[in-house]
Amino acid sequence: MQHNFNTKPPPNYVAGLGRGATGFTTRSDIGPARMLPGSELGAASAAGPARAPPAGQPADKPQDLSETKFDHFNGYEERLFGDTPYEEDDKLADEVWQAVDAQLDKRRKARREAREQEELKKFRATRPKLQHQFADLKRDLETVSYAEWEALPEPGAHIKGAQAAKRSERFTKAPDSLLDRAKREIEGASVVQDDGAGAGAGAGGGSTDTPLADLKSLGQARNSVLEVKLDLAGDSVTGQTVVDPKGYLTGMASVKVSSEAEIGDIKKARLLLDSVRQTNPSHAPAWIASARLEEVAGRLSKAIELMKQACAACPGAEDVWLESARLHSKDGAKLVLAEAVRAVPQSVKVWLHAASLEDDGRLRRLVLRKALEVLPNSVKLWQAAIDLETPQDAKLMLARAVECVPHAVDMWLALARLETYDNARKALNRALTAVPTEPLIWIAAIKLEEANGHGEQCDALVGRMMKWLDQHEAAPERELWLSEAEAAERAGAPLTCDAILRAALPIGIDPEDRRRIWMEDAETFVTKGAHECARATFAACLAAYPTKRSVWERAAQHEKAHGSREALAALLRRAVGYCPHAEGLWLMAAAERREAGDVAGARGVLTDAFRANGSSEAVWLAGVQLEFDEGEHERARALLARARERAGTERIWARSVAVERSLGDLHAAHELAVGGIATHPRCAELHVARAAVELKRSAVGEARATYARAVKACADAPSVWIGAAALEAADGALGKARSLLESARLRMPAEPRLWLEAVRLERRAGNAQAASALMAKALQSCPTAGTLWAEAIAMEPRQTQKAKSSDALKRCDNDPHVILAVSRLFWRDRKLDKARVWCNRAAALDPLLGDAWANFYAFELEHGTAAQQADVLARAVSAAPQHGEHWKRMADDPASCSMPLAELVKRVAEAMRLS
Repeated sequence: MQHNFNTKPPPNYVAGLGRGATGFTTRSDIGPARMLPGSELGAASAAGPARAPPAGQPADKPQDLSETKFDHFNGYEERLFGDTPYEEDDKLADEVWQAVDAQLDKRRKARREAREQEELKKFRATRPKLQHQFADLKRDLETVSYAEWEALPEPGAHIKGAQAAKRSERFTKAPDSLLDRAKREIEGASVVQDDGAGAGAGAGGGSTDTPLADLKSLGQARNSVLEVKLDLAGDSVTGQTVVDPKGYLTGMASVKVSSEAEIGDIKKARLLLDSVRQTNPSHAPAWIASARLEEVAGRLSKAIELMKQACAACPGAEDVWLESARLHSKDGAKLVLAEAVRAVPQSVKVWLHAASLEDDGRLRRLVLRKALEVLPNSVKLWQAAIDLETPQDAKLMLARAVECVPHAVDMWLALARLETYDNARKALNRALTAVPTEPLIWIAAIKLEEANGHGEQCDALVGRMMKWLDQHEAAPERELWLSEAEAAERAGAPLTCDAILRAALPIGIDPEDRRRIWMEDAETFVTKGAHECARATFAACLAAYPTKRSVWERAAQHEKAHGSREALAALLRRAVGYCPHAEGLWLMAAAERREAGDVAGARGVLTDAFRANGSSEAVWLAGVQLEFDEGEHERARALLARARERAGTERIWARSVAVERSLGDLHAAHELAVGGIATHPRCAELHVARAAVELKRSAVGEARATYARAVKACADAPSVWIGAAALEAADGALGKARSLLESARLRMPAEPRLWLEAVRLERRAGNAQAASALMAKALQSCPTAGTLWAEAIAMEPRQTQKAKSSDALKRCDNDPHVILAVSRLFWRDRKLDKARVWCNRAAALDPLLGDAWANFYAFELEHGTAAQQADVLARAVSAAPQHGEHWKRMADDPASCSMPLAELVKRVAEAMRLS
């Protein structure tokens, strides 16, 4: 049974009246009550804040202020000042306060309104109005016609239809008799169909009634169709499908789904472009834009059709033909371009594109030659055609090309490269006649002369070039000449490069800035890898400033790094001739001779250096080192004796003591130390050397006395205090050792070596807590001391070493001692790549730190290849390290004094290997 609840109610029907659910009215429904004119409250409002007493009530009636009239929350029920008269001063005060409130409100009005606007914007951004949400759709209403508007259904039409559909779907349960009758009808229909149409016709005698449909057969047919579809989607292998999941997802990803906004934009753009095309049919960009719009929209056929119309409307626009060819397939593009070359035969782009579509080189050459027949003055066509030819055919085509396009410099240069020497000279002369303002032709001519063995003519030709270009007012800027010199070096023409730089370097430079700018140019060339240009720049600078020692040293360093040994020796010979008092140049020359195995030559250089610098400490010590390394001990002693007489510096005396110690003559070493202290009483190195000799002779008392005198004479030398404390600690007097180090720290609180020695003293004594406390104080006094941070990392337990190393890197990131300590942590943890990087970084930060090189070499001995080991050892020897804790200990050992540098590196590396 159907139930309809949408009919109109009976007349005078009130919902709920039968069960007593009647409505009621409240004060809020009817609004506030109206105030009577004569009421007390109205009179009070008219009178002001303080009113007169009501009529009939005496003015002096006392108020009831008892506790019964008092409430803790609301106060007294009576108005305390209700009987106070409202006078003019009260009115004036109220007006003043109202003005103050108005002014305050006015001051805050701008900020309040701005805040309200901002809050409103935020609210509208999150919850926009309906009119804003559908603004883009409302704009489309202007395109709706009156007929379409009238065809729109009424607002409630679809609601009524839905309600009607719901009403039609409300059914009560059918009785069993209906189900049984339907079942019998289905069975009867099946029997009739099985009997056949002929039986029915014979029984009925020409009846045309249609038999009932067999619902069961319809269901079976539907299942059969579904099975066929599934079989088509399946493969011959059971359970396998022809749908590739990966390919399916990829294909779905490539499908472009356009939003409604994009579709609307495309429609608007299409209308706009249609209007432009109709207004100006010969406007090629409008056709191209329309075709690309259709291409973006996925309508490629429409885009091709538009370009066909464009080719007909704008046959003289090459861009239209090229765009049409782009949209077509390769074969179709060939047909389009075949029409294009007839429509726009002067278009170079069309000819080049037509040639690029040909896969066969022969056909491509035919297209380009046909193009050259039409456009013989096109440089691009000539270049494209020549690139396809063999060298012999290219020479012939270039000969023709320079006739057709004589202004093409590249054609002349290419022809000169392919021709013989004589023909190339003729070609370049013709090129100068055709293009007299091009410097590249001159440079090509100079390279040609150098390549054919006429390098002596380079300077003359460069001079002629400069003069020629000045006459034609075509001289380029200085930077262009420098870049051309680099290009000449890359082309293998060093003489041309040198000649250009000699002529171009002085251009546009003031004499007072010349040396600085030339040195900057040389460094720039070195950075770019143009070492021949840098060499020529140094040569020009040396020619202008032959007595500048810094220029000679920089040129020698460059020649040593990037030149030959012979060139370096020749340069240094010239250098010491111009700067005889430059000790560094003499020592560099002697070192180069010695590295080359020419010991006699090195002696000769040092002999000349002695004559020019008789009081030079560095020259004397270099001579002593040379003789000592060569085993000429007596000659070394003789040189030291002469050096003490002529120079007599602290280093010479200390070196004399070290030589005698290494040779085992402790008596002579002691005498030399005493003599040196007498000459230089404040030399801490001599005091320490004398104490070391005395300890070697087992004279502990004499050594203690020597240190006692040393701490008075050299109170600001940390090595003296450290040596004295070490002596006391070795003798068992730890208290004296602590006292000495504490006194030294009071004098030099920021000296890391004193703090480090104090910490190690406590560690050797087994006082771990005292050592940790001292280390904390040391890091507070010297927060950037890398040696202290490295020791702190070593003192930490293995679990906290990483955190300590992180703190150390924050304080002193570029300290080689900290980097060295971190590299050993990586080495221990077998993080080999990181360990190698950090070892290299430590050595690069301070190349003179022997411990860094020894640690690097020890790491490579354990984990590196033979090539890596040899490279690190060679770099260490080249750096010639001089300091380091382990390095200094090994180097000061008398047994290592005559040891080669490579052997010393290996010995220190063995001591620094991880145990």
